[in-house]
Amino acid sequence: MIVQRVVLNSRPGKNGNPVAENFRVEEVNLSDNINEGQVQVRTLYLSVDPYMRCRMNEDTGTDYIRPWELSQVVDGGGIGIVEESKHINFTKGDFVTSFYWPWQTKVILDGNSLEKVDPQLVDGHLSYFLGAIGIPGLTSLIGIQEKGHITAGSNQTMVVSGAAGACGSLAGQIGHLMGCSRVVGICGTQEKCLFLTSELGFDAAVNYKKGNVAEQLCELCPAGVDVYFDNVGGDISDTVISQMNQNSHIILCGQISQYNKDVPYPPPLPPAIEAIQKERNIIRERFLVLNYRDKFESGILQLSQWFKEGKLKIRETVTNGLENMGAAFQSMMTGGNIGKQIVCISEETSV
Repeated sequence: MIVQRVVLNSRPGKNGNPVAENFRVEEVNLSDNINEGQVQVRTLYLSVDPYMRCRMNEDTGTDYIRPWELSQVVDGGGIGIVEESKHINFTKGDFVTSFYWPWQTKVILDGNSLEKVDPQLVDGHLSYFLGAIGIPGLTSLIGIQEKGHITAGSNQTMVVSGAAGACGSLAGQIGHLMGCSRVVGICGTQEKCLFLTSELGFDAAVNYKKGNVAEQLCELCPAGVDVYFDNVGGDISDTVISQMNQNSHIILCGQISQYNKDVPYPPPLPPAIEAIQKERNIIRERFLVLNYRDKFESGILQLSQWFKEGKLKIRETVTNGLENMGAAFQSMMTGGNIGKQIVCISEETSV
């Protein structure tokens, strides 16, 4: 059968900005037969995420993520429905997910690479398994649990940068749920600021494109900053760190402002900011959620429970069509999304 797929058309270069034209759609023939241990699945939803920017380079700079190859199918987080199975764990109609799902309308995959998901955990919103009830949600929850050092009742203030994105929008809510008394978000539009405060329960929000960020933070965090959930790095993070308290903690989730530059991860701090960090004993350690797989199952159940109880609000930016994967990726990298950026490939959830 003929299926569509997205391949890497070109690399933006280590210091370049990715554009939609770095990807192209082509048609390929998918075998009508599957082997023992394999399943044929139809893709429902695909994820685009900031970490993928490093996969566009010949060298990702990490030992746990491999680069995408030119003219080869691109992959990432995906959700689909099983149409045919020769694997003992899966039957026709099962919903499955993988961290390495090919950007393709239908695929034949090794069943061992797939994980079955329960639609009841997300009240039927299957795309949530790529966001709030998936790796971004786990990154926010486990990051705060492991690196935030929040103590309920101790009047801690948390600041979240990239606060309207997939992880940031969850991190602020989870910070409150874990016991932070004040949560302040930083984002790039007034619309996003209003979203954080009116819908997600942030106590305040700063539009970094308007006014003096340092002055606004000082006013909104009068007792200083105890926990910083860092999604962006760069000047914004330098500004936050300069207002952090003694023995405070940085949750190093991402550094999207630095991903189009050829710098190590995590990027080194400017000397003046590094001096503040050392003087105040601010802990800034790399965080990788994949190192905490033993906490995934309990984390997913906790996130699902909060969602069902209405304590965790979920927002997505949904783009339709495989042909728009490149445009969705470019938009996500420039802050065009609110909440998780999802691409819907097929809405038909039955076989």
